[in-house]
Amino acid sequence: MINTKVLNLQREKLSTLFNVMLVLSGSILIALFSQIAITIPFSPVPITGQTLAVMLVGALLGSKRGSLSVIAYLTEGAIGFPVFANFSGGIQHLMGPTGGYLISFIFVAFLIGYLFEKGWDKSFVKNITAMLLSYIIIFGIGLVWLSFYVGIDKVFAIGLFPFIPGLMIKTSIFLSLVYRKNYLEK
Repeated sequence: MINTKVLNLQREKLSTLFNVMLVLSGSILIALFSQIAITIPFSPVPITGQTLAVMLVGALLGSKRGSLSVIAYLTEGAIGFPVFANFSGGIQHLMGPTGGYLISFIFVAFLIGYLFEKGWDKSFVKNITAMLLSYIIIFGIGLVWLSFYVGIDKVFAIGLFPFIPGLMIKTSIFLSLVYRKNYLEK
């Protein structure tokens, strides 16, 4: 006779291991996309692929695992692993001018994951709305944080306007990937 308690315990262990692997995979994806970086000479904040990766991780892994992936990524970077833009690491990235943007990624991954769990990925308008909400979170937190370093008078010129063309590209990529995923599921 098979002991069902032992089987259930083994399933739980495999499920936990599977979830840990998904979370770590999400953090690796974010780290890889962070290396797609363009340094802006007049800004301490580079243009990176991080925002796209964070949204993809939220969409693919859901609210809990997506936000845990970002927390893992930030932890890896804070302890010195070279996962931030330009293969850098260290707590100074979280405490410096880029800190607000980086911290906002936790909320963005959770939001995208939550909205997609509620079926928002099936609607183009809701996808656009989810992305706009994500950008409001990223720039809301990021610009307030950055203003302590560059001043309120320069924060938009340094921390928002240079990023708009990249956001349009990332939005297009994200929407095309979500569309492709939905198309393949039919």
